[in-house]
Amino acid sequence: MPYAIRIHETGGPEKMRCEAVEVARPGPGEVRVRNTAVGLNFIDTYHRSGLYPVPLPATLGMEGAGVVEALGPKVKDLKVGDRVAYAQPLGAYADVLLRPADRLVKIPRGVDDRVAAAMMLKGLTAQYLVRRTYRVKPGDTILVHAAAGGVGQIVCQWATFLGATVIGTVGSEEKVQRAKRVGCKHVIVAATDKCAPRVRELTKGAGVPVVYDGVGKDTFMDSLDCLAPFGLMVSYGNASGAVPPVDIGVLSQKGSLFLTRPTLMNYVAKRDDLVASARELFAVVKKGAVRIAINQTYPLHDAAHAHRDLASRRTTGSTILLP
Repeated sequence: MPYAIRIHETGGPEKMRCEAVEVARPGPGEVRVRNTAVGLNFIDTYHRSGLYPVPLPATLGMEGAGVVEALGPKVKDLKVGDRVAYAQPLGAYADVLLRPADRLVKIPRGVDDRVAAAMMLKGLTAQYLVRRTYRVKPGDTILVHAAAGGVGQIVCQWATFLGATVIGTVGSEEKVQRAKRVGCKHVIVAATDKCAPRVRELTKGAGVPVVYDGVGKDTFMDSLDCLAPFGLMVSYGNASGAVPPVDIGVLSQKGSLFLTRPTLMNYVAKRDDLVASARELFAVVKKGAVRIAINQTYPLHDAAHAHRDLASRRTTGSTILLP
């Protein structure tokens, strides 16, 4: 019988249980997938803790890759044996699972299952950040927080490929070289350096047109001080905790700034957008412009250990769980 990592109540990693589950035959529009690799993401810890509430009991996990085992009625674009990847909905921490067919994309030749599993959520997030939320262009100087993290590494590489100069922040000196390897021309160590004055120095006082901030509470206000007039603050994550309520008057005081809190689910809600975004992601990975660094692997049944390491920032790049 297949197993899944489930929670029956929210809380810490100790709430996660490895349980035997029954997987039904796929219904209309569904596909049964046997996972070959599962991605680990900060959003998984938000679901587990209750920061982002989900119906309970729940199987955790948002992204993975695997092989199609069975098709339900009305599924036309897939066949048994196809390699597929996905970034939603919830339920990826499992040996075998049902997926909506319209949420699956085929993995092209030349992309390994583990790479696909490690990059779907983070890679599609990076895609909408640099190609849609703010369209990075040659000559831009941008700021990327947590440049050595999973999303950060992809954003830095992609933005560099697009011709931007990337200023990255990292949590410690040991991560500086990682950030430079993914394209950061300048690296700011958050533990010892003040970000905004350094960004102003590097940009000769101008500031940057966009800040990509997945850290949240600890960096939010400082990020606003890094922006040029009319700049865009992209707050897409809460690694340090949720951003407190903000007086929007501060946006005018700091230069008529723009603020957005985007989510991947909105950007790929339409099937056509999902397919187009995935195609662009696979293309930059296949050509080597973006390299997916899988720096940690854990057995699926040891997912709680992986959550502890992620929360304590002992991981870099991407992490996968292996069924």
